[in-house]
Amino acid sequence: MVQQLQPTAVAPDWLYPESDGLPLSDNTIQFRLITTIQGGIDSLFADDPNIFVAGDLLWYPVEAVEGVSKSQAPDVMVVFGRPKGDRRSYKQFTEDNIAPQVVFEILSKSNTSKEMEAKFNFYERYGVEEYYLYDPANNVLKGWLKQDKRLIPIGKMEGWRSPRLGCRFETGKGSLELYRPDGKRMETYVETSKRAQREAQRAEQEAQRAEQEAQRAEQEAQRAEQEAQRAQQEAQRAEQEAQRAEQEAQRAQQEAQRAEQEAQRAEQETQRAQQEAQARRDAIPRLLALGLSVEQVAQALNLSVEEVNQSH
Repeated sequence: MVQQLQPTAVAPDWLYPESDGLPLSDNTIQFRLITTIQGGIDSLFADDPNIFVAGDLLWYPVEAVEGVSKSQAPDVMVVFGRPKGDRRSYKQFTEDNIAPQVVFEILSKSNTSKEMEAKFNFYERYGVEEYYLYDPANNVLKGWLKQDKRLIPIGKMEGWRSPRLGCRFETGKGSLELYRPDGKRMETYVETSKRAQREAQRAEQEAQRAEQEAQRAEQEAQRAEQEAQRAQQEAQRAEQEAQRAEQEAQRAQQEAQRAEQEAQRAEQETQRAQQEAQARRDAIPRLLALGLSVEQVAQALNLSVEEVNQSH
C-alpha cells in the first residue's frame, strides 16, 4: 500500500526561508535589467491595487510536504489578482492559490543549463502563463506562452507584445528594452531620475517665466492704472476748465444783458430828452402868443434866448 504524503501540519518559518542563498544578480548588466523591468512594470500598474510585482522573491507554489518545500525565485514576477504590499516570500497557498502569470529570467554566466531547465519545468508545472528568458551576453530573447498547461515557444520575439502586460519587447539596439502600451520605453532608475530632474528644471523655468510674466503684467496694470488716473485728472481739469468757461460765458452774457439794458435806458433817456425838448419848442409859440417876452419864455422853459429865437 502506497502512503499518500501529507502537507506538514504546522509549518515553521524554517520550512519557507526568505532567501535561497544566491545573489540577486551576478553583474551590473543583469542587475540593471532586473531592476528596470521590475520597476517599469510596477510603475505601469501603480494605480491597480491588485497587481503584485516583485524581483528575486522566493515563490512557494504549494505547502511543504514531509518537511520539504519547493520554490523558485524568478528575477521578476507579476501576479494579477493579488494586492500590492511587502512580503517575505510569495506563498501561493496563502494567496488564493494564484500563481504568478508572468515571469522573467535574466541569464548570467553562473546559470547552468540544468538550472534553467529546472526553472522552466517549475514554471510550466505551476501555472506560469508567460515566461521570458533573456541572455544579455548574446542579446537573445526567448519567450513561451501557456497552452493546454504547457509552455509553448513564441516564434518571433522581436516586436512581441505581452498579452498580459501589453508591453512590447525590442532588442534591436543591442539590449532588451520594454515599451509600455503608450509607446514609452521603460527607463532605468538613473534615466528616470535624470528625466525627473530635467522636468523639475523645466517646471522651475516655467514657474520663473510665469512669475516674470506676472510681474510684467502687474507693472503693466500699474502703468495702466497710473494712465487712467492721469486721464481722470485731465478729465477733471478739462471739466473744471469747461465749468470756468461756462461761468465766464454766463458772466459775459450777464454783462451783455446789462449793457443792453443800459443802452435801452440811454435810448429811453434820449427819447425823453428829445420829447421834452420838443415839448419846450412846441410851447414857445403858445407862450409868446400869451404875450410873454422872449426872455420870459426862455426863462420859463429853461432855454437860452437863442434857442427861443431859433424856434420862433
